Amino acid sequence: MTDTPGWASPSSSEPPRDGARPPADAPAAAPGPSAPPQTSSVPAPRPGQYGQPAEQGWGRPGPHGQGPYGQGPYGWNVPPSPTPGVIPLRPLGVGELLDGSVATIRRHWRTALSLSLGMAVVQQAVALLANLLVKGKTGQATQFLNLMVTLPLTALVGALATALLTMVVSRAVLGQSATAGDAWRDARPRLLSVLGLTVITLAMFPGVLLLGFAPFFGYTMAGANEPATTALLALVGLLTFPVGFWLWIRFSLAAPALMLEKQGVMTALSRSRRLVRGSWWRIFGISLLGVVLTFIVSMIIAIPFRIVAMLLGFSDFQRQVLDGAADTSTATLVTTAIAGIIAATVTIPFKAALDVLIYVDQRIRREALDIELARAAGLPEYGGTGWSDQPGQDPARR
Repeated sequence: MTDTPGWASPSSSEPPRDGARPPADAPAAAPGPSAPPQTSSVPAPRPGQYGQPAEQGWGRPGPHGQGPYGQGPYGWNVPPSPTPGVIPLRPLGVGELLDGSVATIRRHWRTALSLSLGMAVVQQAVALLANLLVKGKTGQATQFLNLMVTLPLTALVGALATALLTMVVSRAVLGQSATAGDAWRDARPRLLSVLGLTVITLAMFPGVLLLGFAPFFGYTMAGANEPATTALLALVGLLTFPVGFWLWIRFSLAAPALMLEKQGVMTALSRSRRLVRGSWWRIFGISLLGVVLTFIVSMIIAIPFRIVAMLLGFSDFQRQVLDGAADTSTATLVTTAIAGIIAATVTIPFKAALDVLIYVDQRIRREALDIELARAAGLPEYGGTGWSDQPGQDPARR
């Protein structure tokens, strides 16, 4: 899968802008600016040719020169975008990206859900074990210590999910299926690299915040209490939040680039920076929407289990309120872990699929990756010349 020419990294140091799409017969390894349309070589349409408007209503142009469904202005036929897999091979809208993520889970649910279920069970089992061992013995610091114990495991599970599910989604784009064994064989050579990349990207946000708030903490710990200076240093720290979000989106496509293009860690980070350039706000909005939808689904799944946990641990809750105890009943912890397993099983593949599809969409917009993917999918009309054989079509645009 990763050896197909569609996923190869272009040799040029800077991909073309969104509006520049190379011709269909140009190699994917060196995308360049599209040639100007050769309108003079296109013969004038004859009546009935290219879907010229007929007397029937379906052939007549719509308002503002827009043709009926499947046609361009004034009734000219527009070939439909090929859809060998879960998405049409063309620049995608927000709804199509979300639908493609759900379609990946629906069509390849055995592989996607089995992988995410295994990782969710391991993650929640370790978290449950840590909670049972601590059992409130550390007082109010219990939650913080549990977070410190489970954070490395969360990073490891996230890296593994990214590696395995990226391979599943990349095959789903071409209409191919992948078993868990196939995903493991494809992803195994890149696991250490994706783990290192995950550690770097996860450390960026807290690292920036720590750097921004360091003067504030140092000033307050020194015993100074000048209100104006304290407020100014706190404001400086708060201004690092936008920087952290900016870095998050700037390098959000590094993991798919590392896995699919077999890039190194630093090269993948640079690749993500180039793909995101000029589309930061769009990618930020889509990624934020994906996080919100994931949170909503997790809450919907967790609510019934929370109610059961409250009923099972009602006496424990009273003891916490009246006596100030910090421990939680075993039944409550087990119920919460089950809810976490179910929620993670559904949300992990959705978020991974969305990240990969954003990456594919950006490469389609900038590098005409759709042409190479159509060839890799074995579509006969793209064999060798792609859209250049279509009469009346500019090969540089669709």
